Amino acid sequence: MSGYHWGSLAVQEQLGVRDLAEHVGRSIGTGIKDVAAAFLGLQPHLVVGAADAQGRMWASLLTGAPGFVRATGPDRITVTGGLPAGDPLAGALATAGTRVGTIALDPRTRRRMRLNGTLEVTGRGFAVRAEQVFANCPKYLQKRSPLRLVAEGDGVVRRGAGLSAGAQRAVAAADTFFVATAQDGGGADASHRGGLPGFVQVLSPVELAWPDYPGNAMFLTLGNLTADPRAGLLFPDWESGAVLQLSGRARTEFGADGSRTVRFQVESAVESLHPGRLLWSTPQYSPANPALPQPVPRPLPHRGSTTR
Repeated sequence: MSGYHWGSLAVQEQLGVRDLAEHVGRSIGTGIKDVAAAFLGLQPHLVVGAADAQGRMWASLLTGAPGFVRATGPDRITVTGGLPAGDPLAGALATAGTRVGTIALDPRTRRRMRLNGTLEVTGRGFAVRAEQVFANCPKYLQKRSPLRLVAEGDGVVRRGAGLSAGAQRAVAAADTFFVATAQDGGGADASHRGGLPGFVQVLSPVELAWPDYPGNAMFLTLGNLTADPRAGLLFPDWESGAVLQLSGRARTEFGADGSRTVRFQVESAVESLHPGRLLWSTPQYSPANPALPQPVPRPLPHRGSTTR
């Protein structure tokens, strides 16, 4: 048995992929293999997903010199350093017992690895005791090369309940984002979504939508959202180093042809420009990226509201 919870099982059953999902799910383990440990030791970024003290889901980006995240045991990783001041997850990543999901994605090689578990506080950062470890295929990953580090930065530059005009432009131009979701039973997961610029549609300052492209049939993210609609999104601007973090709720709409569209309602937004950020080249887009989807219908105005 692969350990899927009822939300993922429900999506797999609905889409008729239970046998495939059961086969693929055997790749999920608790141990960090040598090749995975070597991969982690080369990474300058780690995305972490978790809930804050108010129960809101966020995804945050940690950056450091390669080696800042490394395997320190057969089922344990250690992260040196922490999040910049003002990051929504700064408190959660300084609290022992926080359930976290992590993903290390290497734009240089189009490889990625996910590790979910429980946080331990250390003297120089934190560690994660692994409960799920697995790799994903390179589908929808854009290839980039690192350019340079930028020492200066303003930290958090804006907080709000919706998207500013600049944030809307950033989302509409994005070819990559990360999504943190809550697992049934209290865990957390962080995953990646990619496509051609425009694959994430801005329906309003408080609503986004994106297509759920075919993947490995596990449906961990959609399964989590079936059980718990909380989600956190992270949009990195690879060329400027700016970061947009959103927290809110998401739901999946299933088409008669098996297509899926995820709608996300923004509840909180944080825009940041952190010091010590790594800038990357313009992308070489993944050959797996589908053509842009048809526009998603925009929400109707609430009763009693006016449009101009």
